[in-house]
Amino acid sequence: MASVPSISDASGASQQSALSQVLRSPPVAIALAVLAASVIMAVFAPWLNTIDPVQIDPTQRLKPPSAEHWLGTDAYGRDVYSRVIYGSRVSLVVGVSVAVFSIAAGLVIGVIAGYFRWADAIIMRVMDGLMAIPGVLLAIALVSLSGASLTTVIVAITIPEIPRVVRLVRGVVLSVRNEPYVEAAISLGTSPLAVMIRHLVPNTVAPLIVQGTYIFASAILTEAILSFLGAGVPPEISSWGNIMAEGRSFFQLIPGLVLYPGAVLSLLVLSVNVLGDALRDSLDPRMSRRL
Repeated sequence: MASVPSISDASGASQQSALSQVLRSPPVAIALAVLAASVIMAVFAPWLNTIDPVQIDPTQRLKPPSAEHWLGTDAYGRDVYSRVIYGSRVSLVVGVSVAVFSIAAGLVIGVIAGYFRWADAIIMRVMDGLMAIPGVLLAIALVSLSGASLTTVIVAITIPEIPRVVRLVRGVVLSVRNEPYVEAAISLGTSPLAVMIRHLVPNTVAPLIVQGTYIFASAILTEAILSFLGAGVPPEISSWGNIMAEGRSFFQLIPGLVLYPGAVLSLLVLSVNVLGDALRDSLDPRMSRRL
């Protein structure tokens, strides 16, 4: 006897069809290519015709692009092309680390806030207090107190992102907690931890994937802002924000010192946001029905 397809199977097939349709669109394909190129740049930086990005050569100061230096040199004679390539490592490490840590912390806190009513008021007031402080200012304060390092920058950017994840997870948990199957599990004496892991956390996966892409892009941009303001990673580390900060004094003489890393940064952030929109459209059932 033939089995009847379940509603969940039909929903999953619909989402897979919507996802495949979205991924075939030209903007998403271009965004994937840009993201893949950034990852390749970061992983294979030493083999992409680069030299030591911190190597100083006073005789080659502020040289225009040439066969020896494809994007010219900066005020210290360092190769701009090599610094831009190696700068992708800092941006990707910061983006991935902030996205993973903020989602992990926000998921735990958000599930607790949404499930336990007594903890909701306390947790959300703390989160509201953190969200009342501009993220960049909070990051600058943390970096100023702890000193400039890659780890400090990651922590400083992660903390302002956690409240946004908490609010998202809490909203999902509050809506799912009233579902009949969750109430049935609670009435049967299932432990709160088991209810969270089996029934609540799986419902947060799709929105967290989408939120993670936006956090990834926001973290990359925030790191560049902090470095540009002198409150990010140390100046000796090649990052796109540091390159732009050091080149702004010579912008009228050699605009490429700011434009080259700025263009790469903009393309990467834009591509990640495009992918985030595509994932949202494919994972949201309401959006999927419109495709």
